[in-house]
Amino acid sequence: MLQPLINDFLSLIYPNQCPACQNLLFGHESWLCNACMLSLPQLSAYSHRQQQLANTFNGRIPLEAVSTYYLFEKNSRVQAVLHSIKYRQHAPLAVFLGERYAAQLEQEGFFEGIDFIIPVPLHQKRLKQRGFNQSERLAKGLSNYTGIAIDNNSLVRSRESTTQTRKQQFARWENVASIFELTPTAQARLEGKHILVIDDVITTGATLEAVYEPLSKIPNLRISIAALAYAVKT
Repeated sequence: MLQPLINDFLSLIYPNQCPACQNLLFGHESWLCNACMLSLPQLSAYSHRQQQLANTFNGRIPLEAVSTYYLFEKNSRVQAVLHSIKYRQHAPLAVFLGERYAAQLEQEGFFEGIDFIIPVPLHQKRLKQRGFNQSERLAKGLSNYTGIAIDNNSLVRSRESTTQTRKQQFARWENVASIFELTPTAQARLEGKHILVIDDVITTGATLEAVYEPLSKIPNLRISIAALAYAVKT
């Protein structure tokens, strides 16, 4: 009975901030404050934004399903959360959000038939600089909740790309074209399977189209896509 009070007292002495709103977290709050947990703009499976996201890939990638958790807008709390993960080394926050996202997706039957989760790879140089792949940490949260195995051994980023921020759509596509490759064991592992490719943010879909390029060579492979956030076009 006393532990929650003790935790709240300790949080005043050793404060942690909510990455979304910068308010102090109480001891009973994990990673995000309760107010932000309830108010961050989650997208339901049948929202028009989800349909808009699906339309992004029409004629580009044949998908079984596509989903995103949050709506991303500039200078929003969702952007603050993503920047906290990516640039402030808050990898456990990505795992936490991956687990919450998985709970929503499971209610929608999204994971039915999926064999592997494949996070969008980082180049080894970028991985060494950052210390972790944010997409892999999200995948870890999904895997923790569902028990579906993560496959980090089929797809690699063979060339480093520059940041996609502020690039127009065609420039984004040029920036990531042909940067992913299959490993020698990929076809034997993935042929005839259904995979879920996970990324942190979808904007134009250029990165995921580049991911699909080598995967399309695998016979009878089915692909679904999920992302933590969708940067909607205005």
